[in-house]
Amino acid sequence: MSKQSGRACLGPHARVSLPLAALLALVLVGCQRAESPSSVAKDVHAAEQKEQSKTQRALANASQDEGKAQQRVEEKVADRDDIAAKDAYKVAVAKADGEHDVALQRCKQFSGDAQSRCKRQADADYDATKANAKAQEVSQTR
Repeated sequence: MSKQSGRACLGPHARVSLPLAALLALVLVGCQRAESPSSVAKDVHAAEQKEQSKTQRALANASQDEGKAQQRVEEKVADRDDIAAKDAYKVAVAKADGEHDVALQRCKQFSGDAQSRCKRQADADYDATKANAKAQEVSQTR
């Protein structure tokens, strides 16, 4: 094949495409050129600022999440302490009820005024024990 017949195979747009291909090659080569040091420094500084900003936001969010989690833990501990205080009160009252019943049964050995004084003392001890248990419960709850 001759040169002329080779051009015929490429078609009528071959002359336009060849200069366009050369221009495209020059543009692509131009994209790979090194930038000036001041431009690079500016781009690096901008990227560092963006990274610092993202890191600061992530740290702030993490701190906030940890604070919320700690608050939930503290609330659960307070709830547990409240329940423990109420249960301690219930135990103290149950014990006081039993001791009061025993004291009243012992008062039966007496008669007249002695029995009345014994029952008043048992009632007073019972009331004092319940009041102390309630004060203890209140001091241990929030």
